[in-house]
Amino acid sequence: MHEALAPVTRRTALLGTLGIGAVAALAGCSATSAPAGAVSVGSYESDAIPRTSMRTMMDNFPGGTVDINVLDHETFKSSINNYLQGNPNDVFTWFAGYRARYFAERGLVANLDDVWANLDGMPASMRASSAGKDGGMIFLPSTWYPWAVFYKPSLWAKQGWTPPTTLDEWVSLNEQIKVAGITPIGMADLEGWEAMGTFDMLNLRVNGYDYHVSLMAGEEAWDGDKARAVFRAWDELMPFQQADPLGRAWQEAAQGLLQEKTAMYTMGMFIDQQWQTSQTPDDLDFFMFPEFDKAIGADIVEAPVDGFMMAARPKNPDMARQLMTYLGSPGAINILLAGDPSKIGANERSNQSAYSRLQRKAVEEIGKAKNLTHFLDRDTRPDFATTVLNPAFQAYLRTPGDIDSILRSVQRQKRSIFGF
Repeated sequence: MHEALAPVTRRTALLGTLGIGAVAALAGCSATSAPAGAVSVGSYESDAIPRTSMRTMMDNFPGGTVDINVLDHETFKSSINNYLQGNPNDVFTWFAGYRARYFAERGLVANLDDVWANLDGMPASMRASSAGKDGGMIFLPSTWYPWAVFYKPSLWAKQGWTPPTTLDEWVSLNEQIKVAGITPIGMADLEGWEAMGTFDMLNLRVNGYDYHVSLMAGEEAWDGDKARAVFRAWDELMPFQQADPLGRAWQEAAQGLLQEKTAMYTMGMFIDQQWQTSQTPDDLDFFMFPEFDKAIGADIVEAPVDGFMMAARPKNPDMARQLMTYLGSPGAINILLAGDPSKIGANERSNQSAYSRLQRKAVEEIGKAKNLTHFLDRDTRPDFATTVLNPAFQAYLRTPGDIDSILRSVQRQKRSIFGF
């Protein structure tokens, strides 16, 4: 079973959405044709643990050979439009949310109603996340995970620190952590997407769910008072944040947390992949992003859903649909999670008895949530997220005092992209 990895690095993505290197790399991903009688899958799972677990799951597909073409995660995301309009694989890894519907509206992906008709165990929430604007099914969910604030419980127990529940408690705790000689908050933004999680959580806590959804849809002004308020809140946390984040990948920030150079880090639960190969794999916990405004509360959770979509014209359509049905099954998801327990199975019939303490806590916290979001670059237009917001957040992290001019620029570009 063939698996190819295009010779690019994560830094390639920084060349831009339409950069020659990125487009050529993704074209190379689709150019490797599957052998006769095989189905081809384009995958962004390039990190070691998820890549291996994906390979094992595909190896157990009973319907035939699965040819996986692996590409660096960020290059895959930044060049997806060109990929789908070119020579895509039969099936490809993607995310639920606005970006999935965006491709469906442009006729770039297949309808999956017949696949869903053969799926058992998918809850209503996953069905809603997988439907296009016309109600047709366009996405097949596999796993999901929460974004939260992660920390090492052994360090916190030794220092006598407890998770904060409000902004005031958080600021007070950050001051204590600085006195202890540790940087309170880890931060990375080498690839441009990492800081989006912090922005999302701040916006959800400062302005609430409805405003956040409207902002992502282009319906709010980025240079308005509510958007500025998010960055004023971020300014309050900036003195406690790890310096020079633009030169640091998320894995490096996670290692800083593991090595106790930092005390906490806002990230997706896939951060656990960094612990799985450490000497203390169970020494990781999280708390939900604290409350900033009592009227808004803290019961909105960022919970991205990962899964698969099918190209509009797959070369092996029958086997591709068989594969999609398999990928949504409890058996396939159990195999995936056995190799990578940093996520939660989308199918309710997947084996939750095998879940770790961290996975069980994630399920519990999601169950308490009033509303869920997917993540910024999945909840808005891909061109807006990649070409406008990525560099805007990096500019803010480089020069925090310049937010007014940054937001005016974002607003001008938002009007151009959304048309209003």
